[in-house]
Amino acid sequence: MKTLDWSALMRAGLVQLRLSPEAFWRLTPAELQLMLNLEAQNPPMDRDRLSRLMAQFPDPEHRAVPAPQSDLNTTE
Repeated sequence: MKTLDWSALMRAGLVQLRLSPEAFWRLTPAELQLMLNLEAQNPPMDRDRLSRLMAQFPDPEHRAVPAPQSDLNTTE
């Protein structure tokens, strides 16, 4: 479940949107997000966007890394 940052939402609603406290508390979180245009800024990533990002920023090839040598098993 996603938690809401109520203090930030209250500042945005009361200061940025200049809503009255009564109008603010009558809104649903979804309505407030729409009024603040938050949905348009962070659309969920889809498979196509992920594929484009993976092509743009490929992971380096995996190379076998030798295991570190331990001094515990050496015989003198």
